[in-house]
Amino acid sequence: MKIQNFGKPLSRLIIMVAICMLSLHAMAYNFSYTYQGKTLYYTITSSNTVEVTYYSYSVQNNNYVSGAVVIPSSVINNVKTYSVTSIGERAFYGCSSLTSVTISNSVTSIGQSAFSRCSSLTSVTIGNSVTSIGGMAFHYCDGLTSVTIPNSVTSIDWSAFEGCSGLTSVTIPNSVTSIGNRAFRDCSGLTSVTIPNSVTSIGEGAFLECSGLTSVTIGNSVTSIGEGAFAYCSGLISVTIPNSVTSIGDNAFAYCSGLTSITIPNSVTSIGTSAFYGCSGLTSVTIGNSVTSIGDNAFRNCSGLTSVTIGNSVTSIGGSAFYGCSGLTSVTIPNSVVTSIGDYAFLECSGLTSVTIGNSVTSIGESAFYECSGLTSVTIPNSVTSIGGVAFYKCSGLTSVTLPNSVTSIGDYAFSYCSGLTSIVSKATVPPALGNEVFPNPNSCNVIVSCGSLEAYTSSQWNNYFPNRIEEDCSSALQEVESTR
Repeated sequence: MKIQNFGKPLSRLIIMVAICMLSLHAMAYNFSYTYQGKTLYYTITSSNTVEVTYYSYSVQNNNYVSGAVVIPSSVINNVKTYSVTSIGERAFYGCSSLTSVTISNSVTSIGQSAFSRCSSLTSVTIGNSVTSIGGMAFHYCDGLTSVTIPNSVTSIDWSAFEGCSGLTSVTIPNSVTSIGNRAFRDCSGLTSVTIPNSVTSIGEGAFLECSGLTSVTIGNSVTSIGEGAFAYCSGLISVTIPNSVTSIGDNAFAYCSGLTSITIPNSVTSIGTSAFYGCSGLTSVTIGNSVTSIGDNAFRNCSGLTSVTIGNSVTSIGGSAFYGCSGLTSVTIPNSVVTSIGDYAFLECSGLTSVTIGNSVTSIGESAFYECSGLTSVTIPNSVTSIGGVAFYKCSGLTSVTLPNSVTSIGDYAFSYCSGLTSIVSKATVPPALGNEVFPNPNSCNVIVSCGSLEAYTSSQWNNYFPNRIEEDCSSALQEVESTR
Protein backbone atom coordinates (compact mmCIF):
# COMPACT_ATOMS: atom_id res chain seq x y z
CA MET A 1 0.00 0.00 0.00
CA LYS A 2 1.37 3.42 -0.92
CA ILE A 3 0.70 6.70 0.75
CA GLN A 4 -1.21 9.43 -0.98
CA ASN A 5 0.77 11.04 -3.80
CA PHE A 6 1.00 14.72 -2.93
CA GLY A 7 2.99 15.52 -5.93
CA LYS A 8 2.16 15.52 -8.89
CA PRO A 9 -1.16 14.84 -10.58
CA LEU A 10 -3.48 16.79 -8.28
CA SER A 11 -1.03 19.64 -7.74
CA ARG A 12 -0.41 20.04 -11.47
CA LEU A 13 -4.15 20.06 -12.18
CA ILE A 14 -4.71 22.79 -9.57
CA ILE A 15 -1.86 24.85 -10.99
CA MET A 16 -3.11 24.48 -14.58
CA VAL A 17 -6.62 25.54 -13.59
CA ALA A 18 -5.20 28.49 -11.64
CA ILE A 19 -3.13 29.63 -14.61
CA CYS A 20 -6.10 29.36 -16.94
CA MET A 21 -8.21 31.40 -14.53
CA LEU A 22 -5.50 34.00 -14.16
CA SER A 23 -5.16 34.39 -17.90
CA LEU A 24 -8.82 35.26 -18.07
CA HIS A 25 -8.19 38.04 -15.58
CA ALA A 26 -5.35 39.62 -17.53
CA MET A 27 -6.55 43.20 -17.91
CA ALA A 28 -5.52 45.92 -20.27
CA TYR A 29 -3.36 48.51 -18.54
CA ASN A 30 -4.44 52.14 -18.13
CA PHE A 31 -1.02 53.65 -18.65
CA SER A 32 2.71 52.99 -18.61
CA TYR A 33 5.38 54.71 -16.55
CA THR A 34 9.16 54.60 -16.84
CA TYR A 35 11.23 54.56 -13.64
CA GLN A 36 15.00 54.12 -13.50
CA GLY A 37 15.00 53.08 -17.14
CA LYS A 38 12.33 50.39 -16.80
CA THR A 39 8.83 50.79 -18.22
CA LEU A 40 6.07 49.07 -16.26
CA TYR A 41 2.32 49.06 -16.82
CA TYR A 42 -0.34 50.11 -14.35
CA THR A 43 -4.06 49.74 -13.75
CA ILE A 44 -5.91 52.38 -11.75
CA THR A 45 -7.56 50.76 -8.69
CA SER A 46 -8.96 53.90 -6.99
CA SER A 47 -8.83 57.65 -7.29
CA ASN A 48 -5.26 57.71 -6.03
CA THR A 49 -3.91 54.11 -6.20
CA VAL A 50 -2.67 51.77 -8.90
CA GLU A 51 -1.31 48.25 -9.22
CA VAL A 52 1.45 46.91 -11.43
CA THR A 53 -0.36 45.06 -14.21
CA TYR A 54 0.14 41.99 -16.31
CA TYR A 55 1.18 43.31 -19.69
CA SER A 56 1.40 40.56 -22.30
CA TYR A 57 -1.51 38.45 -23.49
CA SER A 58 0.94 35.80 -24.67
CA VAL A 59 1.55 32.69 -22.59
CA GLN A 60 4.55 34.32 -20.91
CA ASN A 61 5.96 37.82 -20.46
CA ASN A 62 9.43 36.84 -21.74
CA ASN A 63 10.06 40.09 -23.59
CA TYR A 64 8.28 42.34 -21.11
CA VAL A 65 11.04 43.46 -18.72
CA SER A 66 14.54 42.26 -17.89
CA GLY A 67 17.45 42.89 -15.51
CA ALA A 68 17.04 44.69 -12.18
CA VAL A 69 13.67 46.30 -11.55
CA VAL A 70 12.64 48.73 -8.84
CA ILE A 71 8.92 49.11 -8.28
CA PRO A 72 8.35 52.75 -7.33
CA SER A 73 6.19 53.98 -4.47
CA SER A 74 4.36 56.39 -6.76
CA VAL A 75 3.81 57.07 -10.47
CA ILE A 76 2.47 59.97 -12.53
CA ASN A 77 -0.10 59.92 -15.30
CA ASN A 78 -1.56 63.09 -16.86
CA VAL A 79 0.00 65.19 -14.08
CA LYS A 80 -1.81 63.12 -11.44
CA THR A 81 0.24 61.16 -8.89
CA TYR A 82 -0.85 57.67 -7.85
CA SER A 83 0.43 55.50 -5.03
CA VAL A 84 1.54 51.97 -6.07
CA THR A 85 -0.19 49.68 -3.56
CA SER A 86 -0.20 46.26 -5.20
CA ILE A 87 1.49 43.95 -7.68
CA GLY A 88 -1.29 42.35 -9.69
CA GLU A 89 -1.88 38.76 -10.72
CA ARG A 90 0.77 37.47 -13.13
CA ALA A 91 2.30 40.95 -13.33
CA PHE A 92 5.75 39.55 -14.14
CA TYR A 93 4.77 35.98 -14.96
CA GLY A 94 7.45 34.20 -17.00
CA CYS A 95 9.80 37.18 -17.24
CA SER A 96 12.74 34.83 -17.72
CA SER A 97 15.32 37.67 -17.97
CA LEU A 98 14.26 39.44 -14.77
CA THR A 99 17.19 39.20 -12.30
CA SER A 100 16.22 41.24 -9.24
CA VAL A 101 13.23 43.08 -7.82
CA THR A 102 12.97 45.77 -5.17
CA ILE A 103 9.42 46.34 -3.96
CA SER A 104 8.72 49.75 -2.44
CA ASN A 105 7.19 50.29 1.00
CA SER A 106 3.92 51.55 -0.51
CA VAL A 107 2.99 48.06 -1.79
CA THR A 108 0.72 46.08 0.55
CA SER A 109 0.03 42.92 -1.48
CA ILE A 110 1.74 40.66 -4.00
CA GLY A 111 -0.85 38.95 -6.21
CA GLN A 112 -1.15 35.37 -7.38
CA SER A 113 1.61 34.22 -9.72
CA ALA A 114 3.07 37.75 -9.71
CA PHE A 115 6.62 36.49 -10.31
CA SER A 116 5.86 32.86 -11.18
CA ARG A 117 8.51 31.20 -13.39
CA CYS A 118 10.91 34.12 -13.39
CA SER A 119 13.75 31.61 -13.71
CA SER A 120 16.61 34.17 -13.61
CA LEU A 121 15.32 36.01 -10.56
CA THR A 122 18.04 35.75 -7.87
CA SER A 123 17.07 38.35 -5.28
CA VAL A 124 13.91 39.98 -4.01
CA THR A 125 13.55 42.83 -1.55
CA ILE A 126 10.03 42.96 -0.21
CA GLY A 127 8.88 46.31 1.20
CA ASN A 128 7.83 46.45 4.83
CA SER A 129 4.18 47.28 4.11
CA VAL A 130 3.37 44.01 2.31
CA THR A 131 0.84 42.01 4.35
CA SER A 132 0.17 39.07 2.05
CA ILE A 133 2.16 37.03 -0.45
CA GLY A 134 -0.32 35.51 -2.87
CA GLY A 135 -0.62 31.96 -4.12
CA MET A 136 2.18 30.93 -6.50
CA ALA A 137 3.69 34.43 -6.14
CA PHE A 138 7.26 33.16 -6.65
CA HIS A 139 6.31 29.72 -7.97
CA TYR A 140 9.29 27.97 -9.60
CA CYS A 141 11.67 30.93 -9.37
CA ASP A 142 14.44 28.35 -9.19
CA GLY A 143 17.25 30.94 -9.30
CA LEU A 144 16.08 32.60 -6.08
CA THR A 145 18.61 31.89 -3.30
CA SER A 146 17.34 33.79 -0.27
CA VAL A 147 14.24 35.66 0.82
CA THR A 148 13.63 37.92 3.80
CA ILE A 149 9.96 38.27 4.51
CA PRO A 150 9.22 41.54 6.36
CA ASN A 151 7.40 41.78 9.68
CA SER A 152 4.33 43.22 7.99
CA VAL A 153 3.44 39.91 6.27
CA THR A 154 0.70 37.92 8.02
CA SER A 155 0.14 35.12 5.53
CA ILE A 156 2.18 33.13 3.02
CA ASP A 157 -0.36 31.72 0.61
CA TRP A 158 -0.52 28.42 -1.22
CA SER A 159 2.48 27.44 -3.37
CA ALA A 160 3.97 30.91 -2.82
CA PHE A 161 7.57 29.64 -3.10
CA GLU A 162 6.90 26.17 -4.50
CA GLY A 163 9.71 24.84 -6.69
CA CYS A 164 12.27 27.47 -5.64
CA SER A 165 14.95 24.79 -5.66
CA GLY A 166 17.81 27.30 -5.29
CA LEU A 167 16.37 28.79 -2.12
CA THR A 168 18.80 28.01 0.73
CA SER A 169 17.41 30.21 3.47
CA VAL A 170 14.18 31.88 4.37
CA THR A 171 13.29 34.05 7.36
CA ILE A 172 9.68 33.82 8.45
CA PRO A 173 8.83 36.74 10.75
CA ASN A 174 6.72 36.68 13.91
CA SER A 175 3.89 38.47 12.11
CA VAL A 176 3.03 35.40 9.99
CA THR A 177 0.10 33.40 11.36
CA SER A 178 -0.34 30.80 8.62
CA ILE A 179 1.80 28.98 6.09
CA GLY A 180 -0.33 27.90 3.17
CA ASN A 181 -0.60 24.56 1.40
CA ARG A 182 2.57 23.68 -0.55
CA ALA A 183 4.03 27.12 0.33
CA PHE A 184 7.64 25.87 0.18
CA ARG A 185 7.11 22.56 -1.56
CA ASP A 186 10.11 21.21 -3.48
CA CYS A 187 12.49 23.87 -2.13
CA SER A 188 15.21 21.22 -2.22
CA GLY A 189 18.03 23.64 -1.33
CA LEU A 190 16.42 24.73 1.93
CA THR A 191 18.44 23.33 4.87
CA SER A 192 16.75 24.66 7.99
CA VAL A 193 13.51 26.36 8.91
CA THR A 194 12.36 28.14 12.04
CA ILE A 195 8.63 28.52 12.25
CA PRO A 196 7.90 31.42 14.63
CA ASN A 197 5.58 31.40 17.62
CA SER A 198 2.99 33.47 15.75
CA VAL A 199 2.17 30.65 13.29
CA THR A 200 -0.85 28.57 14.29
CA SER A 201 -1.11 26.24 11.31
CA ILE A 202 1.26 24.62 8.82
CA GLY A 203 -0.63 23.85 5.62
CA GLU A 204 -0.83 20.63 3.64
CA GLY A 205 2.42 19.82 1.90
CA ALA A 206 3.94 23.09 3.14
CA PHE A 207 7.51 21.71 3.02
CA LEU A 208 6.81 18.59 0.96
CA GLU A 209 9.87 17.22 -0.89
CA CYS A 210 12.31 19.69 0.72
CA SER A 211 14.95 16.97 0.51
CA GLY A 212 17.80 19.19 1.78
CA LEU A 213 15.98 20.20 4.95
CA THR A 214 17.87 18.85 7.99
CA SER A 215 16.25 20.61 10.94
CA VAL A 216 12.92 22.21 11.74
CA THR A 217 11.97 24.27 14.77
CA ILE A 218 8.23 24.63 15.17
CA GLY A 219 6.92 27.56 17.21
CA ASN A 220 4.83 26.89 20.30
CA SER A 221 1.62 28.38 18.89
CA VAL A 222 1.24 25.81 16.12
CA THR A 223 -1.80 23.64 16.83
CA SER A 224 -1.83 21.48 13.71
CA ILE A 225 0.74 20.06 11.33
CA GLY A 226 -1.03 19.66 8.00
CA GLU A 227 -1.32 16.67 5.73
CA GLY A 228 2.03 15.89 4.11
CA ALA A 229 3.58 19.03 5.62
CA PHE A 230 7.12 17.57 5.72
CA ALA A 231 6.64 14.42 3.60
CA TYR A 232 9.66 13.26 1.59
CA CYS A 233 12.06 15.56 3.49
CA SER A 234 14.62 12.77 3.34
CA GLY A 235 17.40 14.86 4.90
CA LEU A 236 15.40 15.84 7.97
CA ILE A 237 17.18 14.48 11.05
CA SER A 238 15.55 16.41 13.88
CA VAL A 239 12.23 18.01 14.61
CA THR A 240 10.81 19.28 17.87
CA ILE A 241 7.04 19.18 18.13
CA PRO A 242 5.86 21.74 20.70
CA ASN A 243 3.21 21.17 23.37
CA SER A 244 0.77 23.39 21.47
CA VAL A 245 0.27 20.83 18.68
CA THR A 246 -2.94 18.80 19.00
CA SER A 247 -2.91 16.90 15.71
CA ILE A 248 -0.32 15.49 13.34
CA GLY A 249 -1.91 15.21 9.90
CA ASP A 250 -1.95 12.30 7.48
CA ASN A 251 1.48 11.68 5.88
CA ALA A 252 2.92 14.65 7.83
CA PHE A 253 6.44 13.19 8.03
CA ALA A 254 6.09 10.29 5.58
CA TYR A 255 9.36 9.11 4.07
CA CYS A 256 11.54 11.36 6.24
CA SER A 257 14.12 8.59 6.13
CA GLY A 258 16.79 10.59 8.03
CA LEU A 259 14.60 11.18 11.09
CA THR A 260 16.02 9.12 13.99
CA SER A 261 13.80 9.87 16.98
CA ILE A 262 10.57 11.62 17.74
CA THR A 263 8.79 12.63 20.92
CA ILE A 264 5.11 13.29 20.50
CA PRO A 265 4.02 15.65 23.29
CA ASN A 266 1.10 15.20 25.65
CA SER A 267 -0.90 17.85 23.78
CA VAL A 268 -1.30 15.67 20.67
CA THR A 269 -4.55 13.70 20.57
CA SER A 270 -4.27 12.05 17.16
CA ILE A 271 -1.55 10.74 14.88
CA GLY A 272 -2.84 10.72 11.32
CA THR A 273 -2.82 7.99 8.70
CA SER A 274 0.72 7.30 7.42
CA ALA A 275 2.07 10.17 9.57
CA PHE A 276 5.55 8.59 9.81
CA TYR A 277 5.22 6.02 7.00
CA GLY A 278 8.62 4.92 5.65
CA CYS A 279 10.75 6.77 8.25
CA SER A 280 13.32 3.99 8.00
CA GLY A 281 15.90 5.78 10.19
CA LEU A 282 13.51 6.22 13.10
CA THR A 283 14.80 4.16 16.05
CA SER A 284 12.58 5.24 18.93
CA VAL A 285 9.18 6.80 19.42
CA THR A 286 7.53 8.11 22.56
CA ILE A 287 3.81 8.68 22.19
CA GLY A 288 2.33 11.12 24.70
CA ASN A 289 -0.40 10.22 27.16
CA SER A 290 -3.04 12.36 25.47
CA VAL A 291 -2.95 10.49 22.14
CA THR A 292 -6.19 8.56 21.72
CA SER A 293 -5.67 7.12 18.24
CA ILE A 294 -2.75 5.92 16.17
CA GLY A 295 -3.82 6.09 12.53
CA ASP A 296 -3.60 3.41 9.86
CA ASN A 297 -0.04 2.95 8.56
CA ALA A 298 1.18 5.57 11.08
CA PHE A 299 4.65 3.98 11.50
CA ARG A 300 4.52 1.50 8.62
CA ASN A 301 7.90 0.42 7.22
CA CYS A 302 9.86 2.20 9.96
CA SER A 303 12.33 -0.66 9.68
CA GLY A 304 14.86 0.85 12.11
CA LEU A 305 12.35 1.29 14.92
CA THR A 306 13.51 -0.75 17.93
CA SER A 307 11.34 0.63 20.69
CA VAL A 308 8.00 2.33 21.02
CA THR A 309 6.25 3.61 24.12
CA ILE A 310 2.49 3.80 23.72
CA GLY A 311 0.73 6.27 26.00
CA ASN A 312 -2.02 4.98 28.29
CA SER A 313 -4.79 7.06 26.70
CA VAL A 314 -4.62 5.33 23.31
CA THR A 315 -7.93 3.63 22.49
CA SER A 316 -7.09 2.22 19.07
CA ILE A 317 -4.04 1.12 17.13
CA GLY A 318 -4.88 1.49 13.46
CA GLY A 319 -4.54 -1.03 10.68
CA SER A 320 -0.94 -1.58 9.56
CA ALA A 321 0.19 0.96 12.19
CA PHE A 322 3.56 -0.77 12.70
CA TYR A 323 3.53 -2.96 9.57
CA GLY A 324 7.07 -3.86 8.47
CA CYS A 325 8.84 -2.50 11.58
CA SER A 326 11.30 -5.38 11.38
CA GLY A 327 13.64 -3.93 14.03
CA LEU A 328 10.95 -3.70 16.71
CA THR A 329 11.80 -6.19 19.47
CA SER A 330 9.13 -5.63 22.12
CA VAL A 331 5.80 -3.91 22.44
CA THR A 332 3.70 -3.14 25.50
CA ILE A 333 0.11 -2.25 24.77
CA PRO A 334 -1.05 -0.46 27.93
CA ASN A 335 -3.84 -1.55 30.24
CA SER A 336 -5.54 1.79 29.79
CA VAL A 337 -8.28 2.00 27.21
CA VAL A 338 -6.89 0.32 24.09
CA THR A 339 -9.81 -1.75 22.89
CA SER A 340 -8.62 -2.91 19.49
CA ILE A 341 -5.46 -3.84 17.65
CA GLY A 342 -6.12 -3.09 14.00
CA ASP A 343 -5.74 -5.40 11.01
CA TYR A 344 -2.06 -5.86 9.99
CA ALA A 345 -1.00 -3.65 12.96
CA PHE A 346 2.33 -5.48 13.52
CA LEU A 347 2.50 -7.51 10.30
CA GLU A 348 6.04 -8.62 9.34
CA CYS A 349 7.64 -7.26 12.52
CA SER A 350 10.12 -10.11 12.28
CA GLY A 351 12.31 -8.89 15.16
CA LEU A 352 9.42 -8.83 17.64
CA THR A 353 10.12 -11.35 20.42
CA SER A 354 7.53 -10.45 23.02
CA VAL A 355 4.18 -8.73 23.17
CA THR A 356 2.23 -7.66 26.23
CA ILE A 357 -1.39 -6.94 25.42
CA GLY A 358 -3.29 -4.74 27.88
CA ASN A 359 -6.42 -6.06 29.58
CA SER A 360 -8.76 -3.62 27.89
CA VAL A 361 -8.20 -5.05 24.40
CA THR A 362 -11.29 -6.90 23.15
CA SER A 363 -10.24 -7.78 19.61
CA ILE A 364 -7.03 -8.64 17.77
CA GLY A 365 -7.45 -7.76 14.11
CA GLU A 366 -6.80 -9.82 11.02
CA SER A 367 -3.10 -10.43 10.31
CA ALA A 368 -2.25 -8.29 13.38
CA PHE A 369 0.97 -10.23 14.05
CA TYR A 370 1.30 -11.94 10.66
CA GLU A 371 4.80 -13.36 10.06
CA CYS A 372 6.29 -12.08 13.33
CA SER A 373 8.75 -14.96 13.06
CA GLY A 374 10.76 -13.92 16.16
CA LEU A 375 7.74 -13.99 18.47
CA THR A 376 8.22 -16.79 21.03
CA SER A 377 5.36 -16.14 23.42
CA VAL A 378 2.24 -14.09 23.70
CA THR A 379 -0.13 -13.50 26.60
CA ILE A 380 -3.68 -12.76 25.56
CA PRO A 381 -5.67 -11.02 28.34
CA ASN A 382 -9.11 -12.01 29.62
CA SER A 383 -10.71 -9.05 27.85
CA VAL A 384 -10.14 -10.44 24.34
CA THR A 385 -13.22 -12.02 22.79
CA SER A 386 -12.07 -12.52 19.21
CA ILE A 387 -8.82 -13.28 17.42
CA GLY A 388 -8.94 -12.27 13.77
CA GLY A 389 -8.13 -14.39 10.75
CA VAL A 390 -4.40 -14.90 10.09
CA ALA A 391 -3.66 -12.98 13.31
CA PHE A 392 -0.52 -14.97 14.16
CA TYR A 393 0.01 -16.61 10.77
CA LYS A 394 3.60 -17.83 10.16
CA CYS A 395 4.80 -16.90 13.66
CA SER A 396 7.27 -19.77 13.35
CA GLY A 397 9.02 -19.01 16.66
CA LEU A 398 5.83 -19.23 18.71
CA THR A 399 5.97 -22.34 20.94
CA SER A 400 2.97 -21.91 23.23
CA VAL A 401 -0.28 -19.99 23.39
CA THR A 402 -2.67 -19.45 26.27
CA LEU A 403 -6.21 -18.53 25.31
CA PRO A 404 -8.23 -16.85 28.09
CA ASN A 405 -11.77 -17.86 28.99
CA SER A 406 -13.12 -14.71 27.29
CA VAL A 407 -12.24 -15.83 23.74
CA THR A 408 -15.32 -16.92 21.81
CA SER A 409 -13.98 -17.06 18.22
CA ILE A 410 -10.72 -17.57 16.36
CA GLY A 411 -10.60 -16.61 12.69
CA ASP A 412 -9.35 -18.49 9.63
CA TYR A 413 -5.64 -19.43 9.64
CA ALA A 414 -5.10 -17.50 12.90
CA PHE A 415 -2.17 -19.74 13.99
CA SER A 416 -1.56 -21.51 10.70
CA TYR A 417 2.10 -22.16 9.81
CA CYS A 418 3.19 -21.57 13.41
CA SER A 419 5.54 -24.50 12.91
CA GLY A 420 7.08 -24.29 16.39
CA LEU A 421 3.78 -24.38 18.27
CA THR A 422 3.68 -27.40 20.61
CA SER A 423 1.26 -26.34 23.34
CA ILE A 424 -2.13 -24.63 23.39
CA VAL A 425 -3.87 -23.87 26.67
CA SER A 426 -7.53 -22.92 26.36
CA LYS A 427 -9.19 -21.71 29.56
CA ALA A 428 -12.59 -21.21 28.00
CA THR A 429 -15.14 -23.71 29.31
CA VAL A 430 -17.15 -23.25 26.10
CA PRO A 431 -14.88 -24.10 23.15
CA PRO A 432 -14.22 -21.02 20.97
CA ALA A 433 -15.65 -21.24 17.44
CA LEU A 434 -12.90 -22.00 14.93
CA GLY A 435 -12.44 -20.80 11.35
CA ASN A 436 -10.70 -22.71 8.57
CA GLU A 437 -7.26 -24.18 9.21
CA VAL A 438 -6.77 -22.22 12.40
CA PHE A 439 -3.86 -24.30 13.73
CA PRO A 440 -0.72 -25.89 12.27
CA ASN A 441 0.00 -29.64 12.10
CA PRO A 442 -2.06 -31.08 14.98
CA ASN A 443 0.23 -34.13 15.31
CA SER A 444 2.92 -31.97 16.94
CA CYS A 445 0.69 -29.94 19.25
CA ASN A 446 -1.14 -30.73 22.49
CA VAL A 447 -4.20 -28.91 23.82
CA ILE A 448 -4.83 -28.41 27.54
CA VAL A 449 -8.39 -27.46 28.52
CA SER A 450 -10.04 -26.47 31.79
CA CYS A 451 -11.21 -29.09 34.22
CA GLY A 452 -14.71 -30.29 33.40
CA SER A 453 -14.68 -29.11 29.77
CA LEU A 454 -12.99 -32.10 28.09
CA GLU A 455 -16.26 -33.51 26.76
CA ALA A 456 -17.26 -30.14 25.28
CA TYR A 457 -13.97 -29.90 23.37
CA THR A 458 -13.90 -33.51 22.15
CA SER A 459 -17.41 -33.13 20.75
CA SER A 460 -16.61 -29.84 18.94
CA GLN A 461 -14.52 -28.61 15.99
CA TRP A 462 -11.49 -28.85 18.23
CA ASN A 463 -11.47 -32.63 18.06
CA ASN A 464 -11.22 -32.41 14.25
CA TYR A 465 -7.94 -30.55 14.67
CA PHE A 466 -6.56 -32.48 17.62
CA PRO A 467 -7.96 -36.01 17.75
CA ASN A 468 -6.69 -37.80 20.85
CA ARG A 469 -4.47 -34.82 21.75
CA ILE A 470 -6.84 -32.86 23.98
CA GLU A 471 -6.08 -33.16 27.70
CA GLU A 472 -7.90 -31.90 30.76
CA ASP A 473 -6.09 -29.96 33.47
CA CYS A 474 -7.69 -30.59 36.83
CA SER A 475 -4.58 -30.01 38.93
CA SER A 476 -5.75 -26.65 40.22
CA ALA A 477 -9.17 -28.06 41.10
CA LEU A 478 -7.53 -30.91 43.04
CA GLN A 479 -5.33 -28.43 44.88
CA GLU A 480 -8.41 -26.47 45.94
CA VAL A 481 -10.06 -29.65 47.24
CA GLU A 482 -6.91 -30.60 49.17
CA SER A 483 -6.69 -27.15 50.71
CA THR A 484 -10.21 -27.40 52.15
CA ARG A 485 -9.52 -30.69 53.95
